[in-house]
Amino acid sequence: MTRTTRRFAGWMIAALTLGGSLVSPVLAADSDGPDVGEGAAPKIQLAILLDTSGSMSGLINQARAQLWKIVNEFATARRDGREPRLEVALYEYGNSGLAADTGWIRQIVPLTDDLDKVSEALFALSTNGGDEYCGQVIDAAVRELAWSKGDRDLKCIFIAGNEPFTQGPVDYHQACQAAVKKGITVSTIHCGPHETGVQTGWQDGAMLADGSFMSIDQNQAVAEIPAPQDKELAELSSKLNATYVVFGDVRAREAAATNQGVQDANAASVAGAVAATRALTKASNQYLCPGWDLCDALRLKKVKLEDLKEDELPEELRKMKLEERKAYIARKQQERDELQSKIRELGDARSKFLAEARRQQAEAGGGNALEDAIIKSVRRQAGRQQYSFAN
Repeated sequence: MTRTTRRFAGWMIAALTLGGSLVSPVLAADSDGPDVGEGAAPKIQLAILLDTSGSMSGLINQARAQLWKIVNEFATARRDGREPRLEVALYEYGNSGLAADTGWIRQIVPLTDDLDKVSEALFALSTNGGDEYCGQVIDAAVRELAWSKGDRDLKCIFIAGNEPFTQGPVDYHQACQAAVKKGITVSTIHCGPHETGVQTGWQDGAMLADGSFMSIDQNQAVAEIPAPQDKELAELSSKLNATYVVFGDVRAREAAATNQGVQDANAASVAGAVAATRALTKASNQYLCPGWDLCDALRLKKVKLEDLKEDELPEELRKMKLEERKAYIARKQQERDELQSKIRELGDARSKFLAEARRQQAEAGGGNALEDAIIKSVRRQAGRQQYSFAN
């Protein structure tokens, strides 16, 4: 098992990443709220299959760093003028610490719009040697995940690794053909020489499932360009957390609220630029927490305030009358809207700064070929489903 598969993690999240930094407002001044709700918004579903065999920590770090870029790119997508809802799933394969009878495959996170859960899972990944069965993990993702039945929703699998695509008990031809029947594309990234990927089935797998084939250099690092706005964006991101009003089961809501701060810290531990990019995500419609935040839950009509039991409310609301509770939540929402507006303004300035920095980097012969390749791949697939992007 060569360890080039570590590149995959970076690729996978890069795949999700799409490298964008623009975000759309969660609530514009003249808006009634985000375009969400069952049957309301189109979907973009991404399953990321990470080879965690051997020493792929560098690639995993890329994935951690690029998750929020991915989300921000999708925040600029539109189909028929509507913003899609993004769902992400994570699998790992090729790790000998997993059960042999599963083919050393594990579903880490099912398709979810809980982005903090995805980030948490990425930061918990570890590596170990093992056998890499591409066909079997693709088959598992196709069968196990709750894929949309909408013909126009974008459904993508991204898989990366370095061993022959032909390994394992499941024929990759059958797995890729099963994906196509469900309208799922499979894009592959071979971690090593391009010709080796062609010879060992990686290109063929992508062609079978209408995806893209890419090869990457395992030693290529993703350079995060620091921007003058990064520090203030991270500070505003932290302030946003105080506008969330937790409700529901005590342990579950406390865990969710705590995890929000933990993922802020995880992003900051990678780079200041990553923390800034996460802040932009938190100012977008792709970051919603109706499962534990009353502001989002009420706006999305997931709950009725008057139906909640007292022990489902935070301490500060329990002694209030219903109208006082509504006023309190409205104030928190206003605070959030103002903070998100500031984040978006800074994000616009940051985007202009980074665009110029990347232009100069490209002229100097630098740049991130991996990120460029994935952006083109996902945008091409999205274009076939009538999605458009703001930039």
